[in-house]
Amino acid sequence: MATKTNPGRFFEDYTVGETIHHAVPRTVSGGERALYHALYPARHALYSSDEFARACGLPTAPLDDIAAFHVVFGKTVPDVSLNALANLGYAEGRWLLPVYEGDTIRSTSEVVGVKQNSNGKSGVVWVRTKGFNQRDDVVLDYTRWVMVRKGNLDAPAPETVIPTLKAALAPSDLVVPAGLDFTDYDFTLAGETHRWGDYSVGEVIDHVDGVTVEEAEHMMATRLWQNTAKVHFDTGARPDGQRLIYGGHVISMARTLSFNGLANAQMVVGLNGGAHANPCYAGDTITAWSEVLDKAETKAPGVGALRLRLVATKGGTAGDLRGEDGKYLPHVLLDLDYWVLIPM
Repeated sequence: MATKTNPGRFFEDYTVGETIHHAVPRTVSGGERALYHALYPARHALYSSDEFARACGLPTAPLDDIAAFHVVFGKTVPDVSLNALANLGYAEGRWLLPVYEGDTIRSTSEVVGVKQNSNGKSGVVWVRTKGFNQRDDVVLDYTRWVMVRKGNLDAPAPETVIPTLKAALAPSDLVVPAGLDFTDYDFTLAGETHRWGDYSVGEVIDHVDGVTVEEAEHMMATRLWQNTAKVHFDTGARPDGQRLIYGGHVISMARTLSFNGLANAQMVVGLNGGAHANPCYAGDTITAWSEVLDKAETKAPGVGALRLRLVATKGGTAGDLRGEDGKYLPHVLLDLDYWVLIPM
């Protein structure tokens, strides 16, 4: 019987230097923002209010930066991670332009590295993904690496190529949206008084609140961004019979929980690194805390930058992340290193 369905790529199907053009561009509507704010406790003022955004120099409220990431990421799943065993990490992510209602987003990925695992059954693939709007402007780019199954165990191992990636973006790598101006920032409407100068490197902020993950909500979110990974929907796709919560769902939940203590950390502009430390399942309660890693000024009026470490746990509090063996402790879900823009 002839088959026309897409089985997805396996490890041996990737070649360093090739560019994959991902299917199905998406036009972002106002419903995207409303649904995002329904799925998560999203309250950052710049994304909630057109008038607040205009007062900060933007034409209107953009789509939440992590939601824009999901749109770009979702396009890549059928070609990059449909047969993945694990999404291992991120690096060198930069938000280059805000995404607004009416923008149409498409994605491409360049294969920048491959390494077969010693067991011969899988390998790691590094891709550099770019998201474009309808004007062919790059709105976002980042590198991620995934562990992918081999389809043919007899396929020869490719030459190992491991890309050189920055441990962290420098402040000079960050792109501040044109026109952004925080000199007349309204702290009352934003919800907190804390500004750039109120945060100290090494400070740890417990975001206090927790949200229990629901099966239906995570599947709705994953469908919204057209992420087709089987492990999120099909109970037969994993040996334990459980649906794996999309890692981006955990990122969004942790970021929005960080509002309590970081309400003025308005725009995400850089992704230095990230690890989905342990699987998340329906019924887990996500809590979060942040550590201030670095601070920098920008050339934009009234705008500073904070480098933050955002940690999501299953009901845990700020503290140790790894055991004596160097592995993440079982309660740790997410360890994310990123840059945000905040009023001075």
